[in-house]
Amino acid sequence: MFLRRFFRGQTLSNKMALCGLLIVLLYFCVAVTTPFLVELRILPDPHVGLDNPVFSPPSFAHWCGTDRLGRDVCIRTLEGSGVALKVVFCAITLAVFIGVPLGLLSGYIGGLLDRILVLLMDTIYTIPVLLLSVVMAFVLGRGIINAAAALCVVYVPQYFRIVRNQVTQVKTELYIDAAIALGAGPIWILRKYVLTNVLTSVPVLLTMNAADAVLVLGGLGFLGLGLPESVPEWGSDLNMALIAMPTGIWWTALYPGFAMFGLVIGLSLIGEGLESFLGGGEVVNKIGSLDDDC
Repeated sequence: MFLRRFFRGQTLSNKMALCGLLIVLLYFCVAVTTPFLVELRILPDPHVGLDNPVFSPPSFAHWCGTDRLGRDVCIRTLEGSGVALKVVFCAITLAVFIGVPLGLLSGYIGGLLDRILVLLMDTIYTIPVLLLSVVMAFVLGRGIINAAAALCVVYVPQYFRIVRNQVTQVKTELYIDAAIALGAGPIWILRKYVLTNVLTSVPVLLTMNAADAVLVLGGLGFLGLGLPESVPEWGSDLNMALIAMPTGIWWTALYPGFAMFGLVIGLSLIGEGLESFLGGGEVVNKIGSLDDDC
């Protein structure tokens, strides 16, 4: 019902979101089909390139050329889409399932629990995203699960803050007082009245964070702190391409960079469309503001 109502309109926000959705679906299709094509040996193995010439320019044999180990740049770029989507999906999903319940409890219960959680989340939120992710990746080590966990810690405070701020506003409404007077419990009130009112901004924030997480993951890979070098990942490929670029070997950096740019654009377009449709123009302000009574 929501999707039908959303895409039925012909406004700019609808068109932007639809365009972004098509881009993300294209990346998803590439991420799903590429491993099967590699397994069937229709496409070459992105991890092995010993039989290929190193730094070979784009040709019919290798459409995007080869890197310093002779690996096919095109296949590594295609496989990188699956790695990026997997890490970002796990990280943002964990952040939502941790940050939203904490924000609900903190905003509704208040008191000492609220003060402790606000202090903790404020401390994490004040640290720059890339710096915090670098620290977490350094502590946890390299790997897909560790990279997702590092990104999750970065985005949990944002969901906590936006949900908590909205809960503190909703719980003062008269219908909440009426439900309490009729004997409704906290869990029922949170599920029936509060949760449905505060979740309208979460989809907007989710797509914004997903686009940002793609860049942060690429930054971690570029710094050598993200995934192992053998895993096809755009940031680590850009790191390896940095040495070769001054010598005129441009293809090892161009294609991973464009792939990262395209996914970020797709997710950003979805976020912008949802922001206009859901009236989420104040999402950023809600994240950055906390009530003075905490």
